[in-house]
Amino acid sequence: MRNKLQRGRQTRDQAIKRLLEHARYEVLPTATTEEKVLAAVPRDIAVTVTASASKGLEATLALSESLSRAGYTVVPHLAARMIHDFAEVEEIRARLGEAGITGVFVPGGDADPVGVYPDSFSLLEDLHRLEHPFTHVGITGYPETHPKIHDDLTVQAMWDKRRHATHIVSNLTFDAGAVKAWVERMRARGITQPLLLGLPGPIDRAKLLTMAGKIGVGESTRFLTKNAGFFAKLAAPGGWTGQKFLEECATVAMKPESFVEGLHVFTFNQVQQTEDWRQELLTRL
Repeated sequence: MRNKLQRGRQTRDQAIKRLLEHARYEVLPTATTEEKVLAAVPRDIAVTVTASASKGLEATLALSESLSRAGYTVVPHLAARMIHDFAEVEEIRARLGEAGITGVFVPGGDADPVGVYPDSFSLLEDLHRLEHPFTHVGITGYPETHPKIHDDLTVQAMWDKRRHATHIVSNLTFDAGAVKAWVERMRARGITQPLLLGLPGPIDRAKLLTMAGKIGVGESTRFLTKNAGFFAKLAAPGGWTGQKFLEECATVAMKPESFVEGLHVFTFNQVQQTEDWRQELLTRL
């Protein structure tokens, strides 16, 4: 029995190590983001740059270009509702191509549409029309209930987008049980794109809850409210690390049929803290 438990822990730790070694960092396009990334993030870590209606898509594109020229693999977020038409899509493709960027992440976005794209699917179809399409295209998955979309529709949407997407990124969640159930349901539906598991990096509790509210993960904040233990972790020095979350998700990540290939870490621009946490956990493993 002891040997079996030891083998189980070793398998779990190997799964966690693989996820940490295949992590990418999401950052927000602010005036100090580039400096923080250059100072803390190794060049073998991919960086994704969010799109904000308040800052405009230009901030995302400019930071993505700069980081790509600094040697990073960069994945800009192309929020569908922030793009006017196919002519702008072609301009964006040409611009990112000149910077050596070959992958994008395509959410719908929270803003009202400024043009002809009301959702990510409509933009994905036009990206597919490009003469030189992007080689890597990510879409969002929702382990928790979306505040405006029924669960059946979010799973169906992933099915509809499968022709245009190369991988799925799970939305921010703190509930490992929800992740495991969602992955099993998604795979049972026949959705086979590899999955990047979304989780928050270490961050101050107050900032995390404020940011979570802004990006629409109300279910997660309610989950935290009902679980005092998570608040204790968030209040501890260094913030919530996500180690327990990873350990709980490892049971599904280690199954080959789950196709969980890495992590998508929401850094909230706490880039140095996130990389320190990743390296510390890798060392322990």
